[in-house]
Amino acid sequence: MSGGGEGDTGRGNPSPNLEWRFNQTLRNVQGLLQGRSFPGKVLLTRKSEPLNVHDSPVHSKEITRSYSENDRGDAHACSSHEAEVQSSGRTAINMNLQKTNISTSNNANTPPDAKGSVSGARATDSARVAKFTKELSRPAVILEKLRELSWSGIPPYMRPNIWRLLLGYASPNTDRREGILARKRLEYVDCVSQYYDIPDSERSDDEINMLRQIAVDCPRTVPDVTFFQHAQIQKSLERILYTWAIRHPASGYVQGINDLVTPFLMVFLSEHLNGSMENWSISDLSPQMISNIEADCYWCLSKLLDGMQDHYTFAQPGIQRLVFRLRELVRRIDEPVSRHMEKHGLEFLQFAFRWFNCLLIREIPFHLVTRLWDTYLAEGDSLPDFLVYISASLLLTWSDKLLKLDFQEMVMFLQHLPTLDWTHQELEMVLSRAFMWYTMFSSSPSHLAS
Repeated sequence: MSGGGEGDTGRGNPSPNLEWRFNQTLRNVQGLLQGRSFPGKVLLTRKSEPLNVHDSPVHSKEITRSYSENDRGDAHACSSHEAEVQSSGRTAINMNLQKTNISTSNNANTPPDAKGSVSGARATDSARVAKFTKELSRPAVILEKLRELSWSGIPPYMRPNIWRLLLGYASPNTDRREGILARKRLEYVDCVSQYYDIPDSERSDDEINMLRQIAVDCPRTVPDVTFFQHAQIQKSLERILYTWAIRHPASGYVQGINDLVTPFLMVFLSEHLNGSMENWSISDLSPQMISNIEADCYWCLSKLLDGMQDHYTFAQPGIQRLVFRLRELVRRIDEPVSRHMEKHGLEFLQFAFRWFNCLLIREIPFHLVTRLWDTYLAEGDSLPDFLVYISASLLLTWSDKLLKLDFQEMVMFLQHLPTLDWTHQELEMVLSRAFMWYTMFSSSPSHLAS
């Protein structure tokens, strides 16, 4: 991801930043999994009374980690460590699933906005807002610190500015920021004029076919969100996608990229439209606002995909590589599920290709997507690596259920995951498990070697 490496951590060399994020993840889940084992026998223990799950993690007292003897990383411990990952991993997943089922039943009748306002309180508690405000008020934003804060969620009203910064689209230097944004927005307008606002007689046959495919895909993009079906929004999406494809001929337009624009559209529209998306009105947007929103979406999409271009070139080798790594990771973490899938002939490509192609946008409720993308953008250039662990965590949320399904049932289940009633709580559990596994395996990549 271009401009996204300032706060990244080497996969084989743990750093203070990685340690900070590990502790941050522990704080995220301490209220849910007090004293219970994570994969690798990571235990959560406290030195005081448990903190209420809805209290601010910023004010939580010290949390300590204790590791089993098998987690020390010596050569003698490797095989037994791997077995304990599978055993304790399944235990943790089962307990998490029970928690998820309880949470889902309790929140089934709660509107998505209400769910977000309660479960997503972590991103907007006053102490965290103060930390974000402090970082953003610097003459030059320190991106590494901004990434650390953003990984666990960004206050919604700060999200547009922070996403621009994390992607390297907006300058960290406050004095230069507005000038650079104005120049890049004008550059986008020039690109649209040069490539999109021309008659078909000036396009090649391939370009005409590509524009037609984009026009077909736009109405299919987030079809359950009414606001995105407005003709003006559809046209904006078409302009962004076509302009990006023309300027990136190595990949051109690939189905799935249309989904990747939608989080940016939602976030940058929220700068100009108040309230929930259900109450937004296109008439409240001036032509200049629409132009700026399109430009920001275009440049942020470009920055996002700069670090994963081979995901969308011919045969999409980058995605195939991630699918292979996901299969290996699941085999290491939960061998019974892996064997069950192999026994029934289920290939990971049959469900995981779409997961990686659309960055899981279609697998979770749309109101949770921006929270997920806070973590994506905080990961920077490490996003493709971490996406494998998020996908493994998502898949193994239903490990027990998968063991009871045959081939056809597994295919249908994994292509239509039961996440419709998910809240921020379930998403945070997926991210927390993913980061635990990422931390464990990143220092021993040979565990994932073929």
